[in-house]
Amino acid sequence: MNYSVEGGRTLSGSVETNRSKNAAVALLAASLLNRGTTTLKKMPRIEEVKRLIEVMESMGVSIEWRADGDIVIRPPAELSLANINAEAASKTRSIALFIAPLAHLSPSFELPAPKGCDLGKRSLGAHIDALSRLGITVVGNESAHTYSVVSAPMRPAEIIMYEASNTGTENALMAAAKIEGTSVIKFASADYMVQDLCFFLEACGIEVEGIGTSTLIVHGKKEIDSDIVAYPSEDPIESMFFFSLAATTGSQLTVERCPVDVLELELLTLESMGVRYSRSAPYMADNGRTRLVDITLENGTLQAPPEKIAARPFPGINTDNLPFFVPVATQAKGETLIHDWMYEGRAHYYLEMNKLGADVTLLDPHRALVKGPTPLRAADIEAPPALRPSTVILIGMLAAEGRSTLYNVYPINRGYENLHQRLAALGASVEAVEA
Repeated sequence: MNYSVEGGRTLSGSVETNRSKNAAVALLAASLLNRGTTTLKKMPRIEEVKRLIEVMESMGVSIEWRADGDIVIRPPAELSLANINAEAASKTRSIALFIAPLAHLSPSFELPAPKGCDLGKRSLGAHIDALSRLGITVVGNESAHTYSVVSAPMRPAEIIMYEASNTGTENALMAAAKIEGTSVIKFASADYMVQDLCFFLEACGIEVEGIGTSTLIVHGKKEIDSDIVAYPSEDPIESMFFFSLAATTGSQLTVERCPVDVLELELLTLESMGVRYSRSAPYMADNGRTRLVDITLENGTLQAPPEKIAARPFPGINTDNLPFFVPVATQAKGETLIHDWMYEGRAHYYLEMNKLGADVTLLDPHRALVKGPTPLRAADIEAPPALRPSTVILIGMLAAEGRSTLYNVYPINRGYENLHQRLAALGASVEAVEA
């Protein structure tokens, strides 16, 4: 699919933040821990979720995706890994989250290696080291492009994560959940999707101490066999997309159901760049744990921030939100330094904004300097094979005068549901065209 975009329009209206991609995929993986029925509420209809469902169905899991968005998951008496859908598995890095749940179901197996976003070399070292402490060995098989997983007698352990990896922490949590005894995970990610997984494990009867902190204490039990209902929380990365869109196009938008506790530093940084906004009183998400607010952004005069913008572990700026400052910076007076330290290759994609008339210089593989303001103009661009850079280019096209084409938007569809239709409801001209 391609997007045909007529840019340069001022947008208006309200848009609701959908459920989180990253939480949704973690809860799908965690459902494999449960021998009972798991119901996941209002799951986002995105390609990433669809790929994992295809893999689960190939293993014999019964999945019903209802019209209201709820997914009902019923495991078979015994999973079969003989005919796992390798093509679907290889299309998403989220498949790595299946390592720990499957290790509880099979003493050894081969899992297709994840590919997902092409953002330079990203090692699963944090997963491998943490899981090894719990008795699960993971070895990469380059010739077969699979991970070989062997689970020796598993044991509780104290784990120090050498990287506060979101998915690495999630794999360690899912492994520890079904190991009797107490496991401690230090330097754990405290981010929103990890918290959602902890809420799910609590619903399964697993006691987890320290939720929202960098030390998690898991009191595991051997079996989980209950009918569970869980709610992925709203997606702060989607909220940030619309914040960036409003600021870059000079539009007044209201973004509803924003998980504010995960967005406070992003909002503070936007405020330092001249973005004006107001927020509603907080209210609770369906999970009863996440605080939401409605954010109304107004047109303002943009300037470069006083400091560089860099991602940090929670509660800092989320690494997936960092790219959305790039289009804002193209319309801000002065020089904005974006430090994308986590990925070797992602900052390179920011140079694609130059095709739209931006002034972005790559200082090194991790740092980009954006000079503004620059008028943006239409261009035809191939979407990068990475979710967030692709959406950044789309924001640039929506701000650029004239008609642009964004080719091959599958990376966007991995994480956003019906995005072009939701943009049209705000007054944007975005047409989805079959490639």
